[in-house]
Amino acid sequence: MTPRPVEIIRFIGRSSKRIAVSIVGAALVVAGLAMLVLPGPGILVIALGFAVLGTEYAWAAAALERTKKLATQAGGVARDRATRAGRRVTRRR
Repeated sequence: MTPRPVEIIRFIGRSSKRIAVSIVGAALVVAGLAMLVLPGPGILVIALGFAVLGTEYAWAAAALERTKKLATQAGGVARDRATRAGRRVTRRR
């Protein structure tokens, strides 16, 4: 049974979208990893890359959720440390 032209076009359309999403998402994740040691918003770009990849891959959606959770925890730690440092400065005055 030979596939119809419409089925072939549909297959190419689905595959090209997945390939494009994979390339763009991977590029964003790699750029974000580089930004962890270089100037730039590394964690945000990594999360954006996982969000793009998550539109096609379930594992990327799960990784995005873990990244969000870790970013929230890191923000809490930074906020607590900044609050403690602020208290120390006001006590010394």
